[in-house]
Amino acid sequence: MSTLSYTLSDSATMLRRNLRHMLRYPSLTVMIIGLPVVFLLLFVYVFGGTLGAGLGGSAGGREEYATYVTPGILLITIAGVAQGTAISVAMDMTEGIVARFRTMSIARVSVLTGHVVGSLIQTMVGLAVVTAIALLVGFRPTAGPIGWLAAAGLLAAVSFAVTWLTVALGMVSKSVESASNLPQPLLLLPFLGSGFVPTDSMPTGLRWFAEYQPFTPVMETLRGLLVGGPIGSSATQALAWCAGITLLSYLWARKLYDRDPSR
Repeated sequence: MSTLSYTLSDSATMLRRNLRHMLRYPSLTVMIIGLPVVFLLLFVYVFGGTLGAGLGGSAGGREEYATYVTPGILLITIAGVAQGTAISVAMDMTEGIVARFRTMSIARVSVLTGHVVGSLIQTMVGLAVVTAIALLVGFRPTAGPIGWLAAAGLLAAVSFAVTWLTVALGMVSKSVESASNLPQPLLLLPFLGSGFVPTDSMPTGLRWFAEYQPFTPVMETLRGLLVGGPIGSSATQALAWCAGITLLSYLWARKLYDRDPSR
């Protein structure tokens, strides 16, 4: 059997391990998916009438605002699942299971890829649930099959990048508690971008940050793909952010995993 075959086989084993953990603790998945659903309902039904009218909507503006805010809610879903991944990785690191894996004859990268692929599956399930609820509360996309496929591909790329980042954050954390706190800024980025209001309504300093942070081009691209808005250079910027974060986070995670634990 080739090295690649061993790596794929070991990665599949680690993936099954992580999927079993998800099935054993379904409450964690429910909590992760529940947070963006609460935000969606809160902003659409409490603030949507006013904010939607500010976007030029009619009939209270809630349907227009649900359509506007859904991309930001989807990114909160990705960040929430990734935070759970950081916690899971930190638990493995602090409970000694990773030390045991290091002594076993398995592909070293398989431990990390098991977490990443398992998190991606959990993320896509969460995104499907949140999208379905968004459709029920007023989200009205106009995309055809190609637009939906492109949006799904972009969401998968963002999930992959953010998951590798939080794997590294989980490994660098000294405790499970710190692992739960380090990824929290990711949950704030949609709020500090174009997730809930257009950036041109913000003060100058905040507007500059909102326009140049990584989640804003992703949200603008999703709006363009799903509801037919302008995309411009947002797609290129979004993919560049995803590629850069993935590469740097993967290298960081591998370095943390390969380092001497006695140091």
